[in-house]
Amino acid sequence: MRSGLLTLILAALVMAPAVARAVTIVDDRGRTVTLTRPAERIVSDYDIDVTIPLIELGAMPIASHGRLAGDGKPYLRSSKLLTGIDFDNSDIAFIGAAEIDLEAVAALKPDLIVTEISRATPVEKLEKLAPTIVINSDLGAPHVYALLAAATGKEAEFKRLDSRYRAQLALMKAEVQPEKHVVSVFQPLRGKLNVYQSYRAIGQVLRDAGFRFPPLIDDIPEGQSIVVSTERLPDLDADVIFDPYRSDRKQGARAEIAAMERMVPGFCRFLSACRNGRYILIPREEAISNSYAALSRMVAIVQTALGPRPPGYRTAPEPTGLAIPAR
Repeated sequence: MRSGLLTLILAALVMAPAVARAVTIVDDRGRTVTLTRPAERIVSDYDIDVTIPLIELGAMPIASHGRLAGDGKPYLRSSKLLTGIDFDNSDIAFIGAAEIDLEAVAALKPDLIVTEISRATPVEKLEKLAPTIVINSDLGAPHVYALLAAATGKEAEFKRLDSRYRAQLALMKAEVQPEKHVVSVFQPLRGKLNVYQSYRAIGQVLRDAGFRFPPLIDDIPEGQSIVVSTERLPDLDADVIFDPYRSDRKQGARAEIAAMERMVPGFCRFLSACRNGRYILIPREEAISNSYAALSRMVAIVQTALGPRPPGYRTAPEPTGLAIPAR
């Protein structure tokens, strides 16, 4: 009799719902935010740097900031490319582009709002609707995911994603020996060159792997960018150059090449990387994302760009007497 009663009690304990655990987060503005339990009804105030990481962690938001296409339809920037999820094939509600609709957010009764440090909607307004955490996406995917995983109880998924990235990175490093190579990342911008100290996903992969950079890039403060004249183009030369182009626009990579040609006719002649077939155009819609999906994609691109070439491959001789005219 006593044995049977004990069995029933144990069975009841197994079937009983787990006690919700409180979660305390210190966000990237130094605010301490306490949740009574890991968040489930999450509203995202930034598609590319919050919504995509939440989807990858398996913490599907109930609503998100997004963008408006030319036909007026909302979309999540880069999300379909990296996760396969967008407004048109999920239950995620669209709550605005420039600023989110606070009334719509309130009606959804979220238990967590996540915003990014550069977003327009004031945190003071958001936290009146639900507990709100602020992330700084410039700190990179691992940092962002760790913060979101702690808030949503998805620590195991975060560890799995990070473990996969570290394994891919290790394989790439063994293949290409990053410490032996100088790399560069820049893009044309309104007649000049836009240069980042570390350009989002591609920058994180290159820095994590231990590649070297031209002095012009290494002198840029961490997390910042500079715009330089085309006369500085030779200062950005490297073994491999990565140019993130707008893959979501007409002509794509061809438009990027045309933009470089307009600035410096025959620009490829001034860059040994380009002459040797190592001026690599990469899709900006993927390179710009702080997500593990983007990091994995960039590892593969870097490994391919720097991998061994067939025996018949020859590098182009360096031309002489070339000088970029001042503009």
